[in-house]
Amino acid sequence: MTSLLVIIVLVLLAVALWQLTKIFDLTQVGSNSDSSQIATDNDNNVQGYLMFGFLAFIYIFSIYGLFAWGPLVLHTPASEHGSDVDNLMNITWVLIFIVQAITQVLLHYFSFKYRGKQGQKALYFADNNKLEAIWSLIPAVVLAGLILYGLYAWTNIMFVDEDEDTVVIELYAQQFKWTARIAGEDNVLGKANVRYIEGVNVLGVDLADPYAQDDIVVSELHIPKGKKILFKMRSQDVLHSAYMPHFRAQMNCVPGMVTQFAFTPVYTTAEYRELPYMVEKVANINQLRAKKSIDLVAKGESGLDPYTFDYLLLCNKICGASHYNMQMKIIVDTPEDYKKWLLNQTNLITQVKTAAAEPAAAEATSGNVDSTKVKDTAAVSIMVAK
Repeated sequence: MTSLLVIIVLVLLAVALWQLTKIFDLTQVGSNSDSSQIATDNDNNVQGYLMFGFLAFIYIFSIYGLFAWGPLVLHTPASEHGSDVDNLMNITWVLIFIVQAITQVLLHYFSFKYRGKQGQKALYFADNNKLEAIWSLIPAVVLAGLILYGLYAWTNIMFVDEDEDTVVIELYAQQFKWTARIAGEDNVLGKANVRYIEGVNVLGVDLADPYAQDDIVVSELHIPKGKKILFKMRSQDVLHSAYMPHFRAQMNCVPGMVTQFAFTPVYTTAEYRELPYMVEKVANINQLRAKKSIDLVAKGESGLDPYTFDYLLLCNKICGASHYNMQMKIIVDTPEDYKKWLLNQTNLITQVKTAAAEPAAAEATSGNVDSTKVKDTAAVSIMVAK
């Protein structure tokens, strides 16, 4: 409702300003003002100085943005390939800034220098082969170099040796949550299809597949430091995008197909929290949260909890109303801690057996056992065992 009122007020202000300009035009009727609609030398001078003013605005605002919002950008990458992505991005930014600086300065300077003057005629060149060759070759060479470096970096990032020792994990996207499935000791994910989704089997894993017998399904993902993680990605409903910013990783999750992305973590969660830039960033965030908490407590509401850094898996596609809340925590452990965590997880088959046995056990305890349901439970257990 508040947004609607703001829009109405803005529309009314626009109408009022438009009416004021009409009234001003009416007051000029009969005056000696020039109504020929042909630019005079004074008009051209004003436009020329405005071009310089706009040029100054561009650079002043750019410099201000670097200081004001520079600390908010991502800092140290947490994956091996992250430095390649950052280098490619930095080279692109430098090239854009150089080209933008040269072209914008020349554009605004020539707009001022060759502004219209009474009696001055423009000098027209039909063509200039040398000039056209220069401004065609330079961008072509620069862009070719940038594209070749990008392809080289992308190939290195996306290449996964089939014989390499990796941890295979499935990321399953659905509105509006993530679920992860870790391949067990065989390091092969069992087959899955949405038609198999039932009860605790929320990923539609084929329980009869031998490779699915040791798969582990979790809602909070742990991965080991220093080992390549191969992510297989699926979507249940709409197009999602698995985005892990600190790992410089992003890949679309497309319904009906499996996409993949791999990276090697180089910092555990605990190590990344201790990086100087992250310590400073967290302290700044908590300072802002503390100020906000004072206002909330004054209103009788609960204060904000202190912020602690965690790696996150986010959705980078606008997939619906709760898109902003679609995230999952990723914890990078040492290899030893990862093995301990893995031992404490229950595989999907055990979860399905437990879920199938619970209703029968509850009914048996109550003394009201339905033989049909007992047979169904037994059938599920047999299917899982196979």
